[in-house]
Amino acid sequence: MADLAYDPTTPLGQVRLLINDVNDAAHVFTDVELGAFLTMNTDVVQLAAAQALDVIASNEALVSKVIHTQALSTNGPATAAALRAHAAQLRIDAENADYSFDVVE
Repeated sequence: MADLAYDPTTPLGQVRLLINDVNDAAHVFTDVELGAFLTMNTDVVQLAAAQALDVIASNEALVSKVIHTQALSTNGPATAAALRAHAAQLRIDAENADYSFDVVE
C-alpha cells in the first residue's frame, strides 16, 4: 500500500515535519514505520520524531563515515551528532509539554 501525501495536521505528518521527511516522492520512512515509532512512544509526536532521528543518525554514522576527496567532503559522525542533538531537544520538549486538558461537561 502506498503512503498518502504528507499531511502535517495528523500525528504521522507532524512526525514527518519534525524530522524533515516531507518530500512525498522520496520519504525516508514509510507511514507504517513512522506509525511504529508513534506506537513505541505512546503516540507522543516529539518522542516518535526523536526516535526516528536517532535511527537516521545511526544510519548516517554507519554509512557516511568521514570522506575526503578532491571535490567532496562528508562527515557522517558530525551529521549524526547534529541529528542526535535535535532528537535530544525533542525529548526535552516532550517532557516539558503540557498535556493536561479540562473536561467540559
